[in-house]
Amino acid sequence: MFTGIVTDIGEIISFTPVAQGQLHRLRIACRYDQTTIADGASIASNGVCLTVVASGVAGGKDSQRTWYDVDAAAETLALTTAKHWKVGTRLNLERALKIGDELGGHIVAGHADGIATLVSREDLPDMARFELSTTRELARFIATKGSITLDGVSLTVNTVKDVTFSVLIIPHTLSVTTIGGWKAGDEVNIEVDLMARYAARLTEMK
Repeated sequence: MFTGIVTDIGEIISFTPVAQGQLHRLRIACRYDQTTIADGASIASNGVCLTVVASGVAGGKDSQRTWYDVDAAAETLALTTAKHWKVGTRLNLERALKIGDELGGHIVAGHADGIATLVSREDLPDMARFELSTTRELARFIATKGSITLDGVSLTVNTVKDVTFSVLIIPHTLSVTTIGGWKAGDEVNIEVDLMARYAARLTEMK
């Protein structure tokens, strides 16, 4: 489980399609202490929970950076923006939640539900406003003032209209995540609030 509070921005430094392209082996560079990354650990990358299969410390000019390898499987490639990732892609990273950690965002599973497309960006004096659209299936779980996870970042929904919704981003979030680089037409991973999903399911069963 995660909270949607990004703790580092990683960068894909190698990308290898395997299993006839049905699996991608990614090597991601980050600033985490390599001694704290165990094989089998879960790290959310742009909101997608991926399992570490190896890790180490980069050499040469990157000697201060840790790397770790993960595999993105067919379902991840089909349902998320991972299908567009390549060497140089920057990713919002979050380590798995530990018992006793501060819950600064909201409960996030790291299982992206699909993709949202950025419709517009408006840069305001103290923040930026983003309008996004998604599928009708996912839009029914999105409510004004509710929680949403976009590319692994826990955010509060500002407005909702049919399949479009907006979020307001403060300067700090713009500077410590990849959101600062978003532009119209970009696709981002979306995970709807777990409570909204369960509430909808309970309603369906009545």
